[in-house]
Amino acid sequence: MSAQVSSRVILYTRQGCHLCAAAREIVTAAADEAGTGWTEVDVDTDPELAVRYGELVPVVTVDGVLVDYWRIDPVRLERAIG
Repeated sequence: MSAQVSSRVILYTRQGCHLCAAAREIVTAAADEAGTGWTEVDVDTDPELAVRYGELVPVVTVDGVLVDYWRIDPVRLERAIG
């Protein structure tokens, strides 16, 4: 992956994604609860990310491991951050 991001939790999104707003709220709540930072990355700013996650956005990774995509499950995300 060519984008270098230091946060444990990364939310991959794109403009016009109708599920991304809900995912953003879930990620914000879970990260705040865990006291960890998170970063949002637009997949369309990096060709490699667009290929990797293009049809799956929103995508959430924790420590580089894919946790969920499309409809983000808050319980699964909290466990992964845990």
